Amino acid sequence: MALDPASLNTTKNDLPPMAVFYGLAGSGKTALAAQFPDPYYLPTAGEEPPTYVEMASPGYAESLDDIYAVIGYLLQEPHDHKTFILDSLDGVEPLVWKATCEKNGWNNIEDGGYGKGFVAAADEWRELIAGLQALRAAGIAVVLIAHEEITRFDDPNSDPYSRYGIKLHKRAAALVQEAAQIVGFIKYRHSMKEKDVGFNKKVGHAEGSGEREIHVEERPGFLAKNRYSMPPKLPYKKGKGYEELAKYFPEPRGITN
Repeated sequence: MALDPASLNTTKNDLPPMAVFYGLAGSGKTALAAQFPDPYYLPTAGEEPPTYVEMASPGYAESLDDIYAVIGYLLQEPHDHKTFILDSLDGVEPLVWKATCEKNGWNNIEDGGYGKGFVAAADEWRELIAGLQALRAAGIAVVLIAHEEITRFDDPNSDPYSRYGIKLHKRAAALVQEAAQIVGFIKYRHSMKEKDVGFNKKVGHAEGSGEREIHVEERPGFLAKNRYSMPPKLPYKKGKGYEELAKYFPEPRGITN
């Protein structure tokens, strides 16, 4: 049926978010994800939750097909989970590259030449993101955990500078960031102090209190975003990170089976 431009309905987005949380090692990314309602945790090789965190998990994803199997299960089978956690994006990346190489008969992702391997891998990322969006559309929150890396940013309005971003190839990072409703950078609070070292010379150093914050609005030093009119940063106290975030987006409802 053709679209009727004169037939108008009021629309409201009541879907839970797809969120990406990244930050320094030990900043509490997985612990924050675990606070989301009724989580289903899928780690890649080398990832695991903190010792004090318990989550339902089928084991490690060793291939892209393993991830699709979990997505299919969550969409089609009876369960009580309201959140899907994938840990981590940079652990998923080699699985994406492996699937891309198998489809194209390559030994490694650079065999395509002139960056064609990464272009082909982007198609695999789009397919995976579509699966994650299907979970979100069904009422399941999606939480993607990532590590950080410092990259050079060539700002057309200023001199180049370094900033934190998601540890992924730039094509994949751009796709994930665009699809997510929240990209949160977790960091410890710190302040800069000056110390007089003599001879009219002062040296700056950082002092921290151990308190953490979730930044959800981009700044020169890091990538972040949100689509929920959140304040630029939120406090992250132990066990209460989700409580602060959940004030601003629809509650995951899960699938009614």
